[in-house]
Amino acid sequence: MNTIQSIGYPIYFSDSLTQLVNFIKQGKYSRFFILTDENTSAHCLPLLKEKLGDNEDDYDLIEISAGEESKDIDFCIGVWKMLIDFGADRKSLMVNLGGGVISDLGGFAASTFKRGIDFVHVPTTLLSQVDASVGGKTGIDIDSIKNIIGTFTQPKAVFIEYDFLKTLPERQILSGLAEMLKHGLICDAAYWDQLKISDLKNPAAELIYRSIEIKNIVVIEDPKEMGIRKSLNFGHTTGHAVETYSLLHDGAKALSHGEAIAIGMICEAYLSHKKIGLSADSLNEIVNVIKKLYPKYDIQESTFDELYTYMQKDKKNEDGKINCTFLQEIGQYSIDNICTKDELYESLRYYTSL
Repeated sequence: MNTIQSIGYPIYFSDSLTQLVNFIKQGKYSRFFILTDENTSAHCLPLLKEKLGDNEDDYDLIEISAGEESKDIDFCIGVWKMLIDFGADRKSLMVNLGGGVISDLGGFAASTFKRGIDFVHVPTTLLSQVDASVGGKTGIDIDSIKNIIGTFTQPKAVFIEYDFLKTLPERQILSGLAEMLKHGLICDAAYWDQLKISDLKNPAAELIYRSIEIKNIVVIEDPKEMGIRKSLNFGHTTGHAVETYSLLHDGAKALSHGEAIAIGMICEAYLSHKKIGLSADSLNEIVNVIKKLYPKYDIQESTFDELYTYMQKDKKNEDGKINCTFLQEIGQYSIDNICTKDELYESLRYYTSL
């Protein structure tokens, strides 16, 4: 459980911050930059600075505001300008120290600055450890449409530091847990069964490791999301629409990514049951596990049209048709399932009826 090899780069699990310092030294970079938000600056940067020791003068800090609202072109331009002001060149390194927003935005900014500089991920949330940091997707949002602009660019390394998870509130742990549940549902029924009997509000290191391992296996086989990688979209067609709606309408009470994906997984499990034969027992099992972990979100029928508009703009769609990933059974996915407006509305009604 020390290192996993991904698409041309390592994912470190043991003594990862020491590994990061060694990586920076061995890379002979002209300069490196640490991208953080105010939360990771306060809670995670001190641990990294302790490891850097006398190397503190070798980097500049770029800090953005925390939250999905920062993952847009204006903040990205701000990062680019800071890199210019600090004299970054093509031999510079970006260290993305933070959650999914930092991973996505930092990766995109680095992959496009001077046509690309090296970057590494140091994910500090459970969600970013099991999802955003692995697979080479970078991205920013436009008009609250998630990840609509981005690149496929692999980091040079990923460093998983479990100690960072101790700084997280329970709600952030549950946000990452949704992606872990998804990994079991699409690929590994035994892992799903293991999750069901575990302390999910304090997931063990071996569970996190297995989740990252599952995602890594998928993205190695399909780096550009032409086939099997679409399995990772389970719950995300509906979930991203609900997340976008909540970000626009709920202000400070907006759903987390994982909370929205949990809703999406219920809706898309229901459609899996209706359209491709997921058993009623499996549907009920999925719903019961998710309901125990995540609060019910009030979705009024009057919002369905707006949600559908966001689904229509989803980057996974083809030929104007809304594309979902389903479950044939727990542990076995089905990609490229076209859903009609009526079917999607029916799935939302199912969620609201629970």
